[in-house]
Amino acid sequence: MQGDTRTSGPASQEGALTLRPPRHRADPRAVWWWTAQGLLLAVPLAGAAVAAFWVFTDRPGWLGALVGAFAAGLLLLAVVSPHAGYRVERWEVTDEAVYTRKGLLTHTWRVAPMSRIQTVDTARGPVQRMFGLADVTVTTASAAGALKIEGLDHELAAELASHLTAVTQATPGDAT
Repeated sequence: MQGDTRTSGPASQEGALTLRPPRHRADPRAVWWWTAQGLLLAVPLAGAAVAAFWVFTDRPGWLGALVGAFAAGLLLLAVVSPHAGYRVERWEVTDEAVYTRKGLLTHTWRVAPMSRIQTVDTARGPVQRMFGLADVTVTTASAAGALKIEGLDHELAAELASHLTAVTQATPGDAT
């Protein structure tokens, strides 16, 4: 759970801190959890689009093709986007901070210094429990909101929350 974000060499200055991609990914089971979540949303939407086409139109061929493409696109997105998300989402905890990186099109890097952490929470929804997963939410005094590390093994999530709680209690500073 610990790592060093410092780099050495001509590109770095003495003692400078350089961001690098966090080291850890979500648990591989998270891809299946995200896929299940996506399908729980996409299947009813695709079904509603096809049903509306069938019930409320005279079934013109061009509209049927458009509705079919929409439904297929929804289902494809529900299956493909979790795999793509798994490739880019990362997290890491060092002695100094919690780091996350998310986003396919817009990459969002978040860094929460240990001295700014206010609360650490874990959450496990019903579908997550089926896959043995949990999320860890690190709340800080930042206006940007909490950092969320998603799709962790539930035991790792509990250990991480315990570790972060212990480190933040031992870290001097005011998290307000």
